[in-house]
Amino acid sequence: MPEFESAPGITLHYTVDDFTDPWRAASTLVLLHGLAESGEAFRAFVPYLARTHRVVRLDHRGYGRSPALPADHPWRFDALVEDVAALVRHLGVPRVRLAGGKIGGTVALAAAARHPGMVERLAVLGGPASLTGMAARTPAWRAQIAAEGVRAWVRGSNAGRMGSRMTPGQLQWWEDLMAGTAASTLDGFLRMVPSVDVTAEVGRIAAPTLVVTTTGSGLGSAEEVRAWQERIPDSRLVVLENDSYHVAASDPDETAALLRDFMAP
Repeated sequence: MPEFESAPGITLHYTVDDFTDPWRAASTLVLLHGLAESGEAFRAFVPYLARTHRVVRLDHRGYGRSPALPADHPWRFDALVEDVAALVRHLGVPRVRLAGGKIGGTVALAAAARHPGMVERLAVLGGPASLTGMAARTPAWRAQIAAEGVRAWVRGSNAGRMGSRMTPGQLQWWEDLMAGTAASTLDGFLRMVPSVDVTAEVGRIAAPTLVVTTTGSGLGSAEEVRAWQERIPDSRLVVLENDSYHVAASDPDETAALLRDFMAP
């Protein structure tokens, strides 16, 4: 799997899925996963996207095949954003199309606001502009992870994350994926999460933007999402009927089709 050094001591892995015609120029589409996941979270999206785009699925620092990080790692949201910029430089392309789910969507918002020349199109899939509301949840999550392990935390929190429509098989697949995250990575990451708020930055986004949420998202109502989405000059909001806040997982085919059409060359 390809890798690069984003910062001193920080190695990031990524996956490239490219089924484009070799004789045609193709844009690069970078996908950013959410908490306790990896680029594998976008597995269902590849068939929709990789025929017309060079799809790059990043494993954020500490996640997936990127090396786990200790609990005392100095997590900074700004560093996650700069990891994306470092990836784009490493890929050797001037601009990318960018999409993220959950906090990956928040990272994508910040990357597009801070590096407007780098992002050609932007999609945010269930990602909030602010995670300050998570302050009430994260201490209990960290305590459960420390006492019972990552899998128990995933199993206990997945109902709110994934909604009520997933089959047992789907829930098990996501549990297995997320349970592979190191407890040390999660502990440090969850200490950072409630400090994340890019609401004041979204008005600087110049790229055409698609925002997708659900009617029953636990990360904010559709109207709360609309309040910051409308501050992005060239943007539109799609609200899917569901009680999940991880729309890329609960509605993968519908969300991937929306992304394919929005990112169309």
